[in-house]
Formats: sequence, structure tokens, C-alpha cells
Amino acid sequence: MNVVFAGGGTGGHLYPGLAIARALVRLDDSVKPHFVGALRGIEREVLPTTEFPHTLLDLHPVYRPAVWKNWKTVRGAFSAWSGMRTLGRELRPALVVGTGGYASGAALAWAWANGVRIVQHIGDSHPGATARLFTRISTEAYLGFPEAEKWLPHTGCVFRNTGNPIEPPPDIRPDPAAARARWGFPAGARVLLVFGGSQGARAINQAVGRWVGNGIPDTLCVIWATGAGQYDAFRHFDRADVRVVPYLSPIADAYAAADLAFVRGGMMGTSELCSWGVPMIICPLPSAAMDHQTSNALALESAGAAVHLAQRDLTAESLDTIVRSLLKDHSRLTALRNHALARAQPNAAREIAEHILSFLRIPHPHSASK
Repeated sequence: MNVVFAGGGTGGHLYPGLAIARALVRLDDSVKPHFVGALRGIEREVLPTTEFPHTLLDLHPVYRPAVWKNWKTVRGAFSAWSGMRTLGRELRPALVVGTGGYASGAALAWAWANGVRIVQHIGDSHPGATARLFTRISTEAYLGFPEAEKWLPHTGCVFRNTGNPIEPPPDIRPDPAAARARWGFPAGARVLLVFGGSQGARAINQAVGRWVGNGIPDTLCVIWATGAGQYDAFRHFDRADVRVVPYLSPIADAYAAADLAFVRGGMMGTSELCSWGVPMIICPLPSAAMDHQTSNALALESAGAAVHLAQRDLTAESLDTIVRSLLKDHSRLTALRNHALARAQPNAAREIAEHILSFLRIPHPHSASK
């Protein structure tokens, strides 16, 4: 049974699809996932390293500031339609799973035109244009943030609040003191985890660098992942109480050691932190599409799981004030942790896969014969 996963452009639209596909195969090995993405997206590097077959199409986003580049979008759309037609004849998929981004549009449009059923995973609290458009013709949508539903058209699609498909924490959590010791920190230290996504976040790194230079609280230790491309610019800050690394892989020891995190507002990182029960200071990327990271930050702040710090307000001094305030207020830090855990849905990948398998067992009168 072939199932096409369509999405990409960024990791937030690709990695959820990979997690769902793996959960599907674990539950039913007769399911054969096939990924469709864009030649210019992150999937170009990631998909060849996975176990799944894939097709990359010449897809482009809508270029809003540089409208003269939209000839590439139009050309790519025609090329992608032809590619999907060929792939559809070969696979005759039972279902197309959209995971967001411009890279999913061609496959979802082809599915609608050919009577193939569509479901979507919508990870952010403010869905993107592709997700909103294709919700009108989707049968089910699996929401990473329940707040997303208010932005989506209610035209018969069933919305399921599943959370985002992450790598769940182990059933037996690592001991925090042992995790701190692996970083060389004292057992009783308080630990702040800093990361800005796989590429890092320059604004966060610059503020943290100035803050560390000015002096952090005496009882605090910091795990700071700069992103590989920015590591050389900040590696000189590494010392016994501030461990500077290019990236965190695996990340479990950092999550287990952390009392607090300072991060961007991406859906996957914040979902992982909720599942580990780590309170967050969230500084969203202001240029993110639809400003969805700010929506995520505000949703988590409203839920009592995070503190929102806008990038325009980010300085070494503002960061220091917030961190010191939280470290002094044990009851507030505990409340943030408990509310983060209340938002957690660590088994989302399996839950989504179970919904998809139940859906696939329902006979469908149409076929992909066009």
C-alpha cells in the first residue's frame, strides 16, 4: 500500500513526515511511504540518507518581496505537475499526507484532481497558506497546536489534536544530576539550555555572548548550541560553566540536565521541550513565514509553559533580568514546568499513524487512475 508524503523546504515540514512514516511502517509493514519534496529544500540533503524512496521536484515558493522571480514558481508548478502525474501512475497511492510548506502543494493538488484522499499534519499554531488552502479538501488534519484550528476553514475536515511527532523522552527519564555530570557541571547546579535550531540563531548567539561576557548568575551553568555555521565565532566563550557546542546530537542529555531553555519558537523544539518538562524563554524568529514562531510563543505563554521575549526586546540585560527572575522564583519555574508537561504529547507520531491506518481501512470509491 503506497502512501505519498508531501512536504519540506524546511526541517519543520520534513521531519514530522519522517517520524509519521516510520511509525506507520512499525505498525504495518505493508505500508510503503514515498516522499515528495523540492529540489531546493532541506529534503535534498536529508532524504537520500533515509530508508525511504523519494522524488524531488522543481518547486519554488511564491516570491513576495522579489515578485519578478515568480516565473520560477510558475515554471516549477508545470514541471512538478508532470512529475506528479508520472509518479502517480507508477505508485497509485492510497493516500497523500501533506506535512506543509510550498513543497507539498503540487502533490496535494494532484491528489485532489485524481481522487486520492488527503490528510495533513499541521504543526504550527498559525498554519501556513498551503495548509489553509488544502484543509478545504483534506479529510483529516493532525494539529501540533490546538490553537491552529481557529485559523483553518471548517468545511468538513476532521481536526485531531495530536501534537507534533517528536522523538519521545525515554519511559525512564535520565537522572538530572547524572546528566549534569556528563557536561562537567556540579550536581546542584541550575542549567540553562540555549539553542536556535539546526543553523543556530545569530541574534540569540550575540545576546548570549554579551550576557556571558557581562557575567551570568553564580549558580548557573549553560549548555549553548550555536549552530555549526556560527560555532567558530562563539567557541571562545567555552569554559567550565558555559559549554559551547556547534549542535546537540543526541540532545537527550541536554534536555535531562536543563532547568530552563532559551530558544526560538519552532514547533519541533518547543514540542520536545514540553515533553521533557523544560520551561522556555522563547525568542521567535521575526522573519518566519506568517510570523508563526511568534504565534507559537504566544500560545505557549498563554498556556503558562513559556515566557515570550520578542527579538526587538532582546538584549544581554533583558535576558539576564528574565533568567535571574525565574531562578529566584521557584514556584513560577515549577508552574512553567507543569504547564509545559500538560501540553506535552510525546507519542504523537504513533497516534497519527494509528489514525492514518484506521483511515486507510475505510474503503474509498475513487481511484488514482487519471
